[in-house]
Amino acid sequence: MPQPVVIVGALDTKGIEFQFVRDLIRERGLTTIVVDFGVLGDPLFTPDITADEVARAGGASLTELRSGEDKSRAMQIMTAGLIRIVTDLHETGRLGGILGMGGGGGTSLVTAAMRELPVGIPKLMLSTVAAGDVAQYVGTKDVTFMPSVVDIAGLNSISRPIFANAAGAIAGMVEQEIPEAKQTRPLITASMFGNTTQCVDHARAALESMDYEVLVFHATGTGGRTMEGLIADGFITANLDITTTELADEVCGGVLSAGPDRLMAAGRMGIPTLLVPGCVDMANFWESATVPEKYRSRQLYEWNPNITLMRTNVEENTKIGEWIAHAANESTGPVTILIPLKGVSQLDSPGGAFWNSEADGACYQAIKDNINPAVKLVEMDANINDAAFADKAVELLLAMLPDL
Repeated sequence: MPQPVVIVGALDTKGIEFQFVRDLIRERGLTTIVVDFGVLGDPLFTPDITADEVARAGGASLTELRSGEDKSRAMQIMTAGLIRIVTDLHETGRLGGILGMGGGGGTSLVTAAMRELPVGIPKLMLSTVAAGDVAQYVGTKDVTFMPSVVDIAGLNSISRPIFANAAGAIAGMVEQEIPEAKQTRPLITASMFGNTTQCVDHARAALESMDYEVLVFHATGTGGRTMEGLIADGFITANLDITTTELADEVCGGVLSAGPDRLMAAGRMGIPTLLVPGCVDMANFWESATVPEKYRSRQLYEWNPNITLMRTNVEENTKIGEWIAHAANESTGPVTILIPLKGVSQLDSPGGAFWNSEADGACYQAIKDNINPAVKLVEMDANINDAAFADKAVELLLAMLPDL
């Protein structure tokens, strides 16, 4: 019997809709746990976990929240409380999947709790904002968004089939059995970009031939954050972080930054990690017209009609090198830094459009000047996309792995 479907929402304003969905799920033979986070009034039907329980889990009482006029604080309290309730349900084996329905505020609250659940747990958000940019709500987790088309305000000829589809979708996800893999292979993460594809493809093929499973992430900001999230969740055996270009975007204000915490998850989890200053020669912007005015005089390269690359300079590369050294120093597990002396990308090779040995050297020197003596540093007279460099990366990573 599958674990219960947890249904979360504001039952004071959307009780009819939630009761409709709950009943459809129950008709399929599944159990449900309904969690109410409505602050404005009493629920239209009795939930399994009340709004007051959610409020108290967040550090206040429902009476206190209703008597105040600080809507922002009420949202913060109910978000914290829902996160605690939902994670407790999962940890105690009472959450097989989670369904939320709401507008902007409800979507923000529900998905905050969804993002605390592991990847693989069914998460469905029926939302009025689903047709727009939902990246902030999804984060690095597998939250499925479903457009509500009309507002979640009553049962009508449009909303009824959509609500029914949502009930069927979450029920189907919870009921679906996951086929067992023929064999469980250790997972290795790898970061890749168009300018390091040759290197990562070569390394991936080598590792997969040795029965490792390699998860490749496109270093586009979201990719880096997702990779860090999976590492932090404990899924990953080792990390082949060849493409650290997202550091350049964070330093330069580019559009593909993964944030200031990039590179840190592997060290905190203590998994073997190979770090390479891959594609740190470039910061990313959208089409050329969007490049900030202060960078218009810099060396720019139109990668495609939608992406413009800016060559990083000595100062920026120094900061990137310091960042890489800091991440290596903070690691609680084995870490090796591998430096390609003939360029960190396809464009950054002798004679290439972004070849700049002075800027590259600033990054390398900053790494050397700041790493702890215990951190292994290897320099190689090769471009990052040379097959020999990829082979060396695999060799160094395998040397840090325990016998599995």
